Amino acid sequence: MLGIRMHGRGGQGAVVASKILAKAYFAEGLQVQAFPAFGMERRGAAVAAYVRVDDKPTLARGEITEPDVCLVLDPALLEMVDVTVGLKSGANIILNYPDGAEVPDLGGDYTLAQVDANQIALAYKLGSALAPIVNTVVLGAYAKVVADPPLAPENLYQAIEDGVPSKKEENAQAARQAYQRVRIVEGK
Repeated sequence: MLGIRMHGRGGQGAVVASKILAKAYFAEGLQVQAFPAFGMERRGAAVAAYVRVDDKPTLARGEITEPDVCLVLDPALLEMVDVTVGLKSGANIILNYPDGAEVPDLGGDYTLAQVDANQIALAYKLGSALAPIVNTVVLGAYAKVVADPPLAPENLYQAIEDGVPSKKEENAQAARQAYQRVRIVEGK
């Protein structure tokens, strides 16, 4: 079973992203679960969303405490939340972080991938300069970095177009751009 944890802020689309990713894997013929974890948080507060993917039905419920993959939609969360808590050895972390900036050392045994999702989102007019919507952009990077189980990029792009409420083509194009621009920063 693949366990995925997404960290975002309220309003950035982490919950929508979890549903899109689950739908893309479902199109691959896999069993999926997608669910959020938040309380009374308001727009801008830290939230988490989870996805489970397996080739057989899973009875597990609740938060994924030892994820294989962690997606970080907002770099400011690195100062608010320890995104590495519980990550399995060898986990992938996909981090939205500005191009050209030195990516922080998060410690641990993982593979860190970086994509400037804010820049890509702004280029496709997803959100505003103060609040870019990066969820689909980060999913594009995910599709390139995480290979097991395989996820056909076209299934992801279709799930994005089906799952976003507006700017469907722009979101899919932004994901394609992230797929091309994501880079591995370090792996141990």
